[in-house]
Amino acid sequence: MNPAQLKKTTAKASRVTRKLRRRFDLRQSAIPAVLKSQLRVGGASCREAMPAAGKAIAPNALTWFEVIGYIVLLEPDIALGKHQIGRSSYADVVLYQRLYSALQKINPKKPDEAIAAAIHQITCIESSDLLENNRRFHKFLTNGVEVEYLYNQEIVHDFVWLIDTSNLLKNDWLAIHPLTVVEGSYTHCPDVVVFINGLPLAVIVSIQPSDEQATFKAGYQRIQTYIEQIPKLFDYNTFLVITYGNQARVGTLTSDWQEFLPWRTIDGEDFPAKGATELEVLIQGIFDKRRFLEQILHLIVFEENGTSISKKLLRRPFCTTQYPKKSSRQSY
Repeated sequence: MNPAQLKKTTAKASRVTRKLRRRFDLRQSAIPAVLKSQLRVGGASCREAMPAAGKAIAPNALTWFEVIGYIVLLEPDIALGKHQIGRSSYADVVLYQRLYSALQKINPKKPDEAIAAAIHQITCIESSDLLENNRRFHKFLTNGVEVEYLYNQEIVHDFVWLIDTSNLLKNDWLAIHPLTVVEGSYTHCPDVVVFINGLPLAVIVSIQPSDEQATFKAGYQRIQTYIEQIPKLFDYNTFLVITYGNQARVGTLTSDWQEFLPWRTIDGEDFPAKGATELEVLIQGIFDKRRFLEQILHLIVFEENGTSISKKLLRRPFCTTQYPKKSSRQSY
């Protein structure tokens, strides 16, 4: 990122931060009504976490999502009807209306029955094994969903694509803070859930810097609780992120807590400018629209070891080196 780009990005981030702070200030008056609605779904853990979660994650992380072009929504605004996300209940982890609309844009020549068949396949969970479900979904994400439909009285075999890698504008980019999820008798509110085309591809958990006992391990343990108690959210997961103030680490479903590592470079060529935080670099480096899709397609692998499955993010050397050397290697 050259000096001119850096100056422009920093100025935009400052404007977005001010706007988000105003939204969070206004949100405080809406919290009591939202808490009542969450009480009706048994959301005790969310009622306790929501005010703290706002202080922990916002507006720092959300600022950078807006800077790189995502829509950022606050769940209290959604609960009060200010925004529609295409979710019928707290039990839904896929935003069906957004998914259907996005797939129509990405696959304009496919009939409605093909789109519906693809959505049925990706939302019909076949196994109780989370990692097997996750690997199955990843194949759909990278290879497309094979469908068949009747056209001119002939059965057509075709593919419906879940993301458009050639035209980023056809995809729907959304971050929600926080997201209430109910499964069985459990209710949790992950701090940020990142949706691409209505699919929850990333979850961000934030540990409050004011907590003297807070560590990245505590964030990892919270993720493990989510995975155990609301596993359906993670059938679609690509990345997991833990933040602690302006520090940030990224991993996958099978990463141990020590394997959650910072991301050192935004564009893969230059080390960030002095003063850039880990959180800023990670969000811009991983969630940039082009790089995010390329990582999904090319840098996520599943390895089998006997009966176990390991999901890995193939980190290039410059992503984890403290001070990478200038290189002519192609950016991803």
